[in-house]
Amino acid sequence: MCHHICMRAYAAGEESPGVEQIDLAVEVFRMLADQTRVRILWAVLAEERSVNEIVEILGKPQSAISQHLAKLRLARLVLPRKQGAQVFYRVANDHVRQLVADAVYHAEHAGPGVPAHHRGDAVDLKDAR
Repeated sequence: MCHHICMRAYAAGEESPGVEQIDLAVEVFRMLADQTRVRILWAVLAEERSVNEIVEILGKPQSAISQHLAKLRLARLVLPRKQGAQVFYRVANDHVRQLVADAVYHAEHAGPGVPAHHRGDAVDLKDAR
């Protein structure tokens, strides 16, 4: 509920985020300004995945994926979990999940036809938690 109330307050100009929050938001957008990082986030949007699974999905070298995951971790967009020698990643919270989904869904509107998320082909974010 606070999300909707806070968003309305910001939109109405009653409150505005502080400089620190704006700086962090800018950093989040910087992290999302890379195709590989968005693809990684999309890969872990609905479920936790191992680094090896992410490498396989994206078809990129493990060293490159690991570097991108380190940046996403520093930006607090993903959370790691170690299990033995393997590391698994998931999106950090529902705000990240919604931000990535909304960005991709928004981009789908730029193309012709009915976007996949309107046809029911998209990830159900309620089930992705």
